[in-house]
Amino acid sequence: MVKATVLGASGGIGQPLSLLLKLNESITELALYDIVNSPGVAADLSHINTPARVTGYLPADDGLKCALTNAHLVVIPAGVPRKPGMTRDDLFKINAGIVRDLATGIAQYAPNAYILIISNPVNSTVPIVVEVLKKHCVFNPKKIFGVTTLDVVRASTFSSEIIGSDPRDVRVPVVGGHSGVTIVPLLSQISPQKGFSEEQIEKLTHRIQYGGDEVVKAKDGAGSATLSMAQAGARFATSILDATVKGKPGIIEPSYVCLDADKEHCAHLKDAVGGLEYFSYNVELGPDGIHKIHGLGEVSPYERKLLESAIPELKQNIEKGVSFIHSKL
Repeated sequence: MVKATVLGASGGIGQPLSLLLKLNESITELALYDIVNSPGVAADLSHINTPARVTGYLPADDGLKCALTNAHLVVIPAGVPRKPGMTRDDLFKINAGIVRDLATGIAQYAPNAYILIISNPVNSTVPIVVEVLKKHCVFNPKKIFGVTTLDVVRASTFSSEIIGSDPRDVRVPVVGGHSGVTIVPLLSQISPQKGFSEEQIEKLTHRIQYGGDEVVKAKDGAGSATLSMAQAGARFATSILDATVKGKPGIIEPSYVCLDADKEHCAHLKDAVGGLEYFSYNVELGPDGIHKIHGLGEVSPYERKLLESAIPELKQNIEKGVSFIHSKL
């Protein structure tokens, strides 16, 4: 039995994400939680002829407890979406409290689950979840993931438009964080190898870093990147399930993680990024979650400059998340 729980299942990301998880045959139970509409979303999805049994919960009647109990995987897309002119810093003021309260529920009712955090700003919400779990003495760094997969998806898509190839065949490592200048696409490591001009690299990098703005502008106040984020979240969830349930080896996905998850390499990994505790590296998944965190590899001088810009921003984002919890204790 494999139970997956979506916290924030009625929202713009939550609904399509829940649909995609319903189609995943590794999942036998899908629990949906939100402050509104989750029983309706569950009823709708329950008509799809795949094995997963779907249930929907609201805050009343211990809904969060019921949704989380015995969960193998918890995905958190909860929170408000970004609107035109809104920064991820603006989002923090609203979403930090939401994520803190959900993390408290996880600590109480699903302390052994794999936790996938989509709620923005990811650079800060991941440290929030970690600090809550530490407070409850259930912190396992191998099981906590900030989902940065959308940056990887965009990098493949945008690069393939220039190359003229199938985007599914293009792989670009994206490291750093999950907002603006903290997103560092390593185009020098693109697979299959492709030589871009300096101008192409600069334009591609900017588009990957600020691709979310394209969607916010195009939706004209009606939302942010929800469908693409749902697909990216489902892709990462599938990778986690393939590694932890099916035991598939060699699965590598970029993710924003606590570097203490890899005790053997954490000192080197931290040194390479100015001592940061959190960073999005290529992560090799295993039956217990994080098996190994891979380093940066060879980066170009241009990418080194991008990292130099990303690191101080990430440091502030991380401190903001940690301070939010400790100031509320």
